[in-house]
Amino acid sequence: MTVLTLLVKGRSSAQLKMVGDLLRAEFENLEVESKVLGEPVNKWVQVSLSGEDEVIATNYLKKEIGTCPINLEKVENFSCLKGYITGLDLAKNELVVDVGIFEPKIAFAAIPLGALQTQLVDGKQVQLKKIAEIFGLQEDLPLTVKLVDSTINEDRRLKAELSKVQIDRFHVWRQSLLDRLIVLGAAEGEILSVLERTKLNRDVIDVVRLGLFEHALTCKLGTDAAGLIPRIGRYMRYAGFAVFSPRRVNGLIGELPLAL
Repeated sequence: MTVLTLLVKGRSSAQLKMVGDLLRAEFENLEVESKVLGEPVNKWVQVSLSGEDEVIATNYLKKEIGTCPINLEKVENFSCLKGYITGLDLAKNELVVDVGIFEPKIAFAAIPLGALQTQLVDGKQVQLKKIAEIFGLQEDLPLTVKLVDSTINEDRRLKAELSKVQIDRFHVWRQSLLDRLIVLGAAEGEILSVLERTKLNRDVIDVVRLGLFEHALTCKLGTDAAGLIPRIGRYMRYAGFAVFSPRRVNGLIGELPLAL
């Protein structure tokens, strides 16, 4: 039997059931039994696989969904890891990210304000809360980070910065001049159903998966993402919302050059 900790956070029994249903559908033609395990550490979804095609199923999940490193010994300097924002530490001016390390003890990646200022706002002295607000950096948002120092400090944190993949994504979003409404805690099918029900599919031109239950809705030109929240939120009271607005980013740090 193989036990994996997936790069997915399940925040409710309904979401854990969705993961189980997804695995059964994906492995329908394989000789493998999949099971979602209970009591996940820090809400990370753990699954067990057993059967003749266990190796095939394992490799598929590692490639298509990804797995957590689990143990601190498996990471090193400059490792790129995907995780979920757990919050802002305003006292230490750090963005804290859970990257799935919980052995021998739970450890988090921490991005200091200085790194965020350098990477996101051209080194301008912008406060942490302001950066988080205009880039939609809120709790439960998936984020890819690069470890700068894999030595854990007294706060059980590893010094990190945003990865190139993450910076490039923000750059593309900013360059497009289109608002993004980020929906946290909902499957794609749920989102598409609500968009159709509210007729907002006319205002949303694309739904991009950030994680299994996290998506970025690309708004058509001229649509204000923040204005969609009340209309969508009434049908998705369990979900979290954040907004990425290129207009606000450019208003803070200046227009983006046509070519970099």
